[in-house]
Amino acid sequence: MTIYLLGAFLLSLICGLAFTPLILDFCKRKRLYDIPSDRKVHKNATPRLGGISFFPSMLTAFLVVLLFTPVVEANTLPVNIWSAVFLIGLMIIYGIGIIDDLVGLNATTKFVFQIATACLLPFVGLYVNDLHGLFGIHEIPFWLGMPLTVFIIVFIDNAINLIDGIDGLAAGLSLIALAGFLAYFLYYGVYVYTYTIIIAGMMGALVAFAYFNLFGKTERNNKIFMGDSGSLSLGFTLGFLAVKCMVDNQNIWPYRPEAIIVPLTLLFVPTADVVRVTLFRLRHGKPIFDADKNHIHHKLMRTGLSQHQSLVVILSLAVWYILMNVLLYRVMPITYIVIIDIAFYCVVNVCINKKMTTTE
Repeated sequence: MTIYLLGAFLLSLICGLAFTPLILDFCKRKRLYDIPSDRKVHKNATPRLGGISFFPSMLTAFLVVLLFTPVVEANTLPVNIWSAVFLIGLMIIYGIGIIDDLVGLNATTKFVFQIATACLLPFVGLYVNDLHGLFGIHEIPFWLGMPLTVFIIVFIDNAINLIDGIDGLAAGLSLIALAGFLAYFLYYGVYVYTYTIIIAGMMGALVAFAYFNLFGKTERNNKIFMGDSGSLSLGFTLGFLAVKCMVDNQNIWPYRPEAIIVPLTLLFVPTADVVRVTLFRLRHGKPIFDADKNHIHHKLMRTGLSQHQSLVVILSLAVWYILMNVLLYRVMPITYIVIIDIAFYCVVNVCINKKMTTTE
C-alpha cells in the first residue's frame, strides 16, 4: 500500500507545482491580491488563490490511484457512500471558498453553507455516536450525535480558516494533523485505505503550496496565499477525518478507546486558539466574527518574533501536544489528558502575555 500512497502524494505534488504558476499568472492578470491592512501582517499585495489547487490536485491523485491500484481486498478498494458524500461536500465548500476569494462573501453566508454541507454526513449515517469515555460519556443517540457532528465539522473548518494568518501556519498545522490521521488510519487497515489515499493526495497539494507560500517572493511573482478556497477545504477535510476517527462502527474497525483523543490531540492548537479568541471577544464585548490581531501568531510576533520564528514555535507546540498525549495516554484516562492539555495551553498563553508586556 505504501507505493500507492507515495504515488498519490507525488502526483498531487506535481499537479500543485504545475497549477500554482498558472494561478499566479491569473491573479496578476485579474489583479486578485490580498491587500495589506492594519489587521494583517504582510506588507505587500499578494495573490490569494493558492488554495484553488488543493481540491483538483488531490482529486486527480485520488482518481488515478483508485483506478490503477491492484487488488487490495475482495478485488476492490472500498469506496462507500461516506467517501462519496465527503467529496461532494468538499466540492461545495471548495466552491464557496473560491467565490469568497473572488467576489467576497459575508460570514453569515459562509456559515450557513458550512452547516448545510456538514449536515450531509449525518444524513448518510456518519455521525459521532460515542465519546469513548470523555467526561464519563460513552454511547450517544443520533439526536445528540447529529448536531455534535455538525458542530465539530463547522468548528474545525473555521479554526483552520481563522488561524491562516502568517506564512505556512495553516498549511503546517494541517500537514501535521493529516500525517497523524494517515498513520492512525494505516494502523487499522484496509477498510479505511480509501481515506489514506485522500490524505496523501491532500498532503502533496499542501507541500506544493507551502513551497510557493514560504519561499516565494512577491517581487518575483511567485509568492501566494492560501485564501478561503484552501483553508475552508482543509478545515472541512480535517473535520471529516476527525468525525470518521471518532465513529464507533465495528464493521470498519474495532472499538478503540483512544478514538476521541486522537483528533483532539492532532487539532488541539488551532481549535484551542479559536476558543481563546472567542472568549476574549465575548469578555470585551466584541462581535465574535470580527477579525482582530489576537490570535496566537499575532501575540508571538508582538513578543518580537518574526513570522517564520512564530511559525516554528506554533508547529513545535503542535508536535509537543502529540508527544505529550501519547505518553499521558499510557498512564491516565482521556478526561484527565484533556484537562492537562487545556491547563498547559493556558500556561503557554500566560507566558506569552508576560513576554508581550515586557517587550511593549
